[in-house]
Amino acid sequence: MIVGQDHAVEQFASAWATRKLHHAWLLAGPKGVGKASFAFAAARRVLAEAAGPPFDLPGIETEDDHPIVKLVEAESHPDMRWLKRLTDEKTGKLKRDISVEQIRELGEFLTLTPALSLWRVVVIDTVDELQAAGANALLKMLEEPPANSLFFLASHAPGRLLPTIRSRCRRLDFHALDDDAMTSILERCAPDVSDAERKRIIAMSFGSAGRALAFAELGLAKLEDAALAILRQGDPTNSRRSELASELGKKGAADRYAAFLDLAPSLIAREARSLSGPSQERALEAYAKARELAQVAPKVALDPAATIFQLGAILAEVAS
Repeated sequence: MIVGQDHAVEQFASAWATRKLHHAWLLAGPKGVGKASFAFAAARRVLAEAAGPPFDLPGIETEDDHPIVKLVEAESHPDMRWLKRLTDEKTGKLKRDISVEQIRELGEFLTLTPALSLWRVVVIDTVDELQAAGANALLKMLEEPPANSLFFLASHAPGRLLPTIRSRCRRLDFHALDDDAMTSILERCAPDVSDAERKRIIAMSFGSAGRALAFAELGLAKLEDAALAILRQGDPTNSRRSELASELGKKGAADRYAAFLDLAPSLIAREARSLSGPSQERALEAYAKARELAQVAPKVALDPAATIFQLGAILAEVAS
């Protein structure tokens, strides 16, 4: 069930029902609002309905016990490929990009005859993470797609994609979720979270269910308090940022570190909306710096403790 994105579901479901649909769909919107979940659900619907046995469900819903659905859920359907960053065997961490080799393997897959129906599905999560050579290789596939092939390209920043890729896709926009949708998702997926904590998580998740679920799992309320203290009161002795750096630089803190990198720019943006004049200008400048640091740090493997200390300095600029 895709919560809060009814318009996107409706658009695709209508196109699929008539079989008059574009071969490539650009799923555009913020991180964590349901793009990948939609792609997975749409792939299940297409492959299950194309192969049979038939069923009668609305939108892109499917029956859990349908044999094709089980294959998709097990990631063993021969007519589907899901591309994402792979894990580096040496470091155990995700690689920076989806490699050109993965795209070339996708090209080989598309030369094969579909096994279980006339249709096949490709999901790239996310297309933002393609290497330049991979993006060019994908473009050739989008220019001359095999018959009955569907591409779902998830993107957090569609404006940064090659214009030629964007022009060959039909765009589906996914928006930040409202509080009712966020509440529904948290009640279903994180039932142990209290009402008060759930409200706080929703407030600092900015319409991203993925972010909210990560926050619920990682207990980031304390980190939010620490960041807000620096934002509003500064850190003249460096003690607050040092404490944050020490906590998030520990072994085993990788998930909380990544979540805080995601959280900090959003907190600055929220704070900026309540300010005016020079204070707001400082906040907007700090937001740009924090966002850039949060994007660059994981890609170049910056030291977590040093990165958080630097991020704390950026937060403190707002209060100066």
